[in-house]
Amino acid sequence: MMNGKIYIQKLKEAYEKRGFINKWNHLFNIAHGISEEDKRLLMGEYPEFPKSLMEILETIDGTYWRQYGDEKVTFYFFGSDVEDGRYPYYLFSAEDIMENKDMASDFADLFYLYHEEYDEDYGPFIDDRIQTDINKLKWLAFSDCMNNGGTSSLFIDFTPSEKGTKGQVIRYLHDPDELEVISDSFDGFLEMLIDNQFKFIRA
Repeated sequence: MMNGKIYIQKLKEAYEKRGFINKWNHLFNIAHGISEEDKRLLMGEYPEFPKSLMEILETIDGTYWRQYGDEKVTFYFFGSDVEDGRYPYYLFSAEDIMENKDMASDFADLFYLYHEEYDEDYGPFIDDRIQTDINKLKWLAFSDCMNNGGTSSLFIDFTPSEKGTKGQVIRYLHDPDELEVISDSFDGFLEMLIDNQFKFIRA
């Protein structure tokens, strides 16, 4: 089973290998992990919160325009399947996760179009492992892309369809709009990024 601290260590090694260790060291010199109160709130909202994601947040509480002391930082922490894994994403903080806890409802129009006005060329395209009843969805938003979520976002899905797996990772991609399951679990998602040798790392 994947460990969040192992992921962070391997990510650090990849940044160092690419010559960006100073940027990494600066971030971790000013950053801190989530508080016990944040952890309590997250577990209250998401009783099945992935252990590996919690371990990451206990080490660093987000990299998405995150204010640490006097400095606001952005730092690429994840990738996906977009551009063969080269497209980068940030890590949400505990506050970001809680603020976006109802983000699945933002896709109501997409689900409507999928059922009522689906176009074979323009979609929207939705993986059949994803539940499309907006009233049944419980997603955990944990990451937005380098375009501040305008192009792509990542979610952990606790309410999949009958074909899906609880805890699967969903990737949203815009234009054409698409919701795709890219891993059966958050641990599997981290392993995918490791196996793909962190292609998303950029200066």
